[in-house]
Amino acid sequence: MEIILTSDFLSIVALTFTVSLSATFLAVISAVPLSFILIESKSKFAKIVVVFANGLMSVPAVVIGLICYMVFSGSGFLGFLNLLYTPYLMVIAQFLLAFPITLSMTVSSMKPVVFSVGETIVSLGASEIQKKISLLYEGRRQLATVAIVGFSRVVGETGMTLMVGGNIKGQTRVMTTTIALETMKGNFEIAVYLGIILLITALLINLLIYLLSERKDES
Repeated sequence: MEIILTSDFLSIVALTFTVSLSATFLAVISAVPLSFILIESKSKFAKIVVVFANGLMSVPAVVIGLICYMVFSGSGFLGFLNLLYTPYLMVIAQFLLAFPITLSMTVSSMKPVVFSVGETIVSLGASEIQKKISLLYEGRRQLATVAIVGFSRVVGETGMTLMVGGNIKGQTRVMTTTIALETMKGNFEIAVYLGIILLITALLINLLIYLLSERKDES
């Protein structure tokens, strides 16, 4: 039990949530305005973008990790930024993984809100800014669900995070990569504690999604 209170253990847990929450936040704030544009657009290009985003949801995370590694490695065209094996590139990779999911889910969940609530708000004389604020408020549960799902997708990722982060102690070591490393070393105590934290996180995420869906059904 003393392992949980060590600085190394706490830093691993803190970095895990910092990286994944940052990536999720960036994915949501970029996907939401784009989703409104795509929903309200009547062009074929908007439909193509949505279909493309849906297709990207099935791309394996390790492929994203490979692309990031090639682009940001010393021989890559962005290698001069020296982001490889840093938490910053871990955030970028997880953002690329979460963005298609958040965009696709936001479009599908917010489309009924935009068409029903949006038209009513406009008919009442609201400005474009007031319309957007009202849509965000009316779709707050849907958007919260999108954020939770995006976070759950990236927080448990191992291969991609290992490729771009390198699992460096005290710098880029997160829970999933630590579990893999300590299991191979036969140090199951740390792996089990971290696994319990990830399991509790997954259960809480599912509970939040359930509560949000229940409240939406009631309303």
